[in-house]
Amino acid sequence: MSDPVEAIVDQWAVRRPDIDVTTMADVARLLRVADLIERRISAMATEYGMDRGQGDVLFTLRRAGPPYRLSPGELTANLLVTTGTMTNRIDRLEARGLVRRLPNPDDRRSVVVELTPEAVELVDRAIERHVANEQEMIAPLTQRDRAELRRILRKLLDHLAP
Repeated sequence: MSDPVEAIVDQWAVRRPDIDVTTMADVARLLRVADLIERRISAMATEYGMDRGQGDVLFTLRRAGPPYRLSPGELTANLLVTTGTMTNRIDRLEARGLVRRLPNPDDRRSVVVELTPEAVELVDRAIERHVANEQEMIAPLTQRDRAELRRILRKLLDHLAP
């Protein structure tokens, strides 16, 4: 497969030889990899009749452990989205019968969001396919490559994350 980034970088190298185009190429490839991964994950979510964001809510509730419930605020904090976005996701999942809102036992003024039994079964099936999909995406990398990638990505995240 040809590398479309290489052609772009080669053009810049001709037009602006004073710029470090290798950095440009590295970032462009990171963006391209992220985009391709996002597309594959989103495609799988579509197979389950939802978008990736809805899948993230279901996965977050499932990994919280029994009774598979969190407050909308906890979901929002876990998924780094706005409250409006979270409300929309919960509404859509509730309409499909995958979550339900219940009175918060610790605070009568609020609610918790809980997975339905059907959703637990769905998530348990979906997570296996999700992980297999991720494994397939990084299959060309050796275990050593993957360890190095983890180290590099953690270093970049430490540098970039607020």
